[in-house]
Parts: sequence; C-alpha cells; structure tokens
Amino acid sequence: MNTSIKTDDVIFNFFKQICDEKDDKKCLELGKSWINAMETNLTSMEKNLNGADKLKHKDDIQSNRDHLNSLKNKSPLEWREYATQCMIEIMSNKGQQ
Repeated sequence: MNTSIKTDDVIFNFFKQICDEKDDKKCLELGKSWINAMETNLTSMEKNLNGADKLKHKDDIQSNRDHLNSLKNKSPLEWREYATQCMIEIMSNKGQQ
C-alpha cells in the first residue's frame, strides 16, 4: 500500500481548512500563511537557479510574485472563494491524470 502523501492532497486539505474556517481572523491568518509559504518557495527556487535558467524562469517567478501580492488584501470571503476555486482546479487536474 502506498502511504506517501501527495502534494496535491496537502494543498487541497490546506485550502479546505481555509474554506471550513468560521472565524474570519483565523481564515485571514491561514491565507497569510499560504502567501508566506509560497513566497519562501519562490525565493528558494530562485536561489537554486543559475544564469540561463534564472533568465528563462524570471517572468514566471515574477508572475507568481504578482499573484501572491494580489492575494494580500483579500477579505475572508474572498479567501474562501479563492480556496474553493483552487480545490476545484486540483480535483479537475486529478480527473485528467
């Protein structure tokens, strides 16, 4: 039996936690922790890229940073809607595999 945890499952469960959180303040904290984790990942990826690869992925990294910046002022309702959309996308991609 395969007991490995799949990244999509972890992400799905995190977004489900945002959707299920009834306390607006906690919902916002979860959203902010998502942004912080993703910014840390981007920084780490960027540090691991060298010359040509760094240039090749520069626009994608900046696009991801811009997307994260656009999330920073979301309301709890907007976070729940965003998380729902992300969960739908994850499920859609699983169905295509």
